[in-house]
Amino acid sequence: MTSHTIEPIGFIESPYPEKFAVPRQPGLVPAARARIVLQGDYGHPDCVRGLKEFSHIWVLFLFHQTTAQGWKPLVRPPRLGGNEKRGVFATRSTFRPNNIGMSVVQIIDIKHQDKQTIIEVQGADWVNHTPVIDIKPYVPYADAIQAATGGFAPTAPEKNLMTTFSDQAREELQQLMPHYPELQALITQVLAQDPRPAYQQHDDADREYGMTLYNVNIRWRVLNQENHVISISKGF
Repeated sequence: MTSHTIEPIGFIESPYPEKFAVPRQPGLVPAARARIVLQGDYGHPDCVRGLKEFSHIWVLFLFHQTTAQGWKPLVRPPRLGGNEKRGVFATRSTFRPNNIGMSVVQIIDIKHQDKQTIIEVQGADWVNHTPVIDIKPYVPYADAIQAATGGFAPTAPEKNLMTTFSDQAREELQQLMPHYPELQALITQVLAQDPRPAYQQHDDADREYGMTLYNVNIRWRVLNQENHVISISKGF
């Protein structure tokens, strides 16, 4: 088969510096705002002329952090508890032959600065600096198929864990709010999706977890299927 070379058209600035805590699908965390930065010839205003007429876009991107690990014909979807296997083409696994992903997100704004086009979106599910390879408008009459079936994922995840903040975490959150006004909503929405590995999601042991959003470190525990945020600290 003929080989083809794909050149990124830009990259993504997102609140997720690492894969852990990234939602497993787009739109599950509305507070996760991101910027798609188009550069070079692709950053010219003409490339997005008319895009503001659409509310949502499809974004095609590269799973750049998993490329070196290769792919397998069978994977273990987290939705099935990480125990059952499905064919890679029957899943949205990040470990794919051409490591291409796609997400539909809502447009907040489009602006041009420093010879770049910046598309601000919400509901992001990308690691920071993810390479973007294409953008297409979401067309409701063609893309929303009412009679479609969803296989092992017929509906949105049912997990919606409650989150509480310790007194210490609330004080730290207040100090960070001027710099990250949506931080509390982002933390709450991310933790509601239970970002723990699938095999630990039924383990209610008193174990401490950590994640980073922007450059803020969050520590929490899960007790009685409820998230308890212990501390929130600025990274370095």
